[in-house]
Amino acid sequence: MFDPARIRTLWDLVEYRAQASPGLPMFFEGGGRTVTFGEVRDEAVRVAAGFRGLGVGAGTRVAWQLPTRVETVVASLALARIGAVQTPVIPLHREREVGFILAESAAEFVLVPGVWRGFDYGAMARKLAGDGRTVISVADGLPAGDPADLPDAAPGGGDGRTTWIYYTSGTTSSPKGVEHTDASLIAGGVGLATALGMSGDDIGSIAFPYAHIAGPDYVVAMLVSGFPAVVLETFEPGRAAEVYRRRGVTMAGGSTAFYQAFLEESRRYRGRAPEAGRLIPSLRLLSGGGAPMPPELYEEAGRELGCAIVHGYGMTECPMIAMGTPYDSDDQLAHTVGRPVTGAQVRIVRADGSAAGAGEPGEVTLKGTMLFRRYTDPALTAEVFDEEGYFHTGDLGYLRPDGHLVLTGRLKDIIIRKGENISAQEVEDLVRTHPAVADVAVIGLPDRERGERVCAVVTPAGTAGAPLTLRALTAHLRAAGLMTQKLPEQLELTDELPRGGPLNKVLKTALRERYAGPGREVPPM
Repeated sequence: MFDPARIRTLWDLVEYRAQASPGLPMFFEGGGRTVTFGEVRDEAVRVAAGFRGLGVGAGTRVAWQLPTRVETVVASLALARIGAVQTPVIPLHREREVGFILAESAAEFVLVPGVWRGFDYGAMARKLAGDGRTVISVADGLPAGDPADLPDAAPGGGDGRTTWIYYTSGTTSSPKGVEHTDASLIAGGVGLATALGMSGDDIGSIAFPYAHIAGPDYVVAMLVSGFPAVVLETFEPGRAAEVYRRRGVTMAGGSTAFYQAFLEESRRYRGRAPEAGRLIPSLRLLSGGGAPMPPELYEEAGRELGCAIVHGYGMTECPMIAMGTPYDSDDQLAHTVGRPVTGAQVRIVRADGSAAGAGEPGEVTLKGTMLFRRYTDPALTAEVFDEEGYFHTGDLGYLRPDGHLVLTGRLKDIIIRKGENISAQEVEDLVRTHPAVADVAVIGLPDRERGERVCAVVTPAGTAGAPLTLRALTAHLRAAGLMTQKLPEQLELTDELPRGGPLNKVLKTALRERYAGPGREVPPM
């Protein structure tokens, strides 16, 4: 039986599961290969010896920018076995972001895949490496050595040292280096496993970038609960659904964008073959986080796919904060991000720092064993922790009387119109209910009279009829009860919202730059 008190490091957890379930599958690849828990442990030991032979030891700083593969997980576990300080880098990052991360994290080694999806990661890494930094290409396989040459397993941050440095996506501000220990990542994964109630009878999936902090979060849940997962290098909805059907996946997801993608793929699938039934017959859960989930999407995707949708809340600084469970009501699942997970202490505070009551909005602050140690920049750390040690997330929300957390927006995603604070998310949620709207981002644009004006950037739905107008949209919002001060004063239609980062978030900075040009101001309401 899993005993958290005996697990201090990620490697402890790998050894525990390899001994408990050595012959059971841990990973299924899209191409058909199956790898067991025991095989993953054994290969990680050989690779750890190979890294040692190249000069990687306890405390060595190693950055890796690798696709989502079984070998990537093995490499990361091997580095954990040694006790290296790992800096995972999302594969979509390019020279500007990677150069910043390598320099700021003081990486001594860089692992790259060679050429992947037409881009030469090795060439970029060598250009950025400079003197004293070693680039290791794993295009021809991971290094391997004799396990007998390995010293005892390292503490893995069990002594409070940093063993992981993650970087925020930088979609809303400059990337920040976030320092974690094995213990904080394990706590996040245990919180996820406990909320979802997964067992060895389940089959999960990893189709998101493993370099995202959700990667170890998910693998920890697998090691704790003993379930395997399908691993896909890239997420293509049709291909993913085909593999998931074949493998009998019971839990899929990654973010709100994944829910939407599966919803659309299911409609196409049933349109081609109405008698085919559900897109993924074995699926019982869609799970994810990283972006708000509109209640309408919960209802439509759950009905179409025939499964529960359990949405959660986490961030690079704290991989798991709150999570829905399969046992929650439809109201709780559609309108909240679940209860705080085991070990997470959530407190809502008013602008003056005092604690808010149940149902009262404020900033989300938190404590817990899954919380990061600090930022690499001490000045940033000092800004976000209060005197009681609570981390100020910058997210706005409230705790319902039933203990479930509702997020209402970001402190930095507030539009201030004539002194009135307007939550962009609140307006977005209502705009999405218009039948002519497929997707929306609400932004504040500079305005001489108002300070900021409310602009709705809409991707139209593929419905017949006249194009959406500002008059029609504001009439819809008035009917929904939105106060006049919050109504959009500008409407922009676009074929696609710009997105970026590992979870495909809308890049509102790009939208502000696009639509704040001269000549776009509108008359006062």
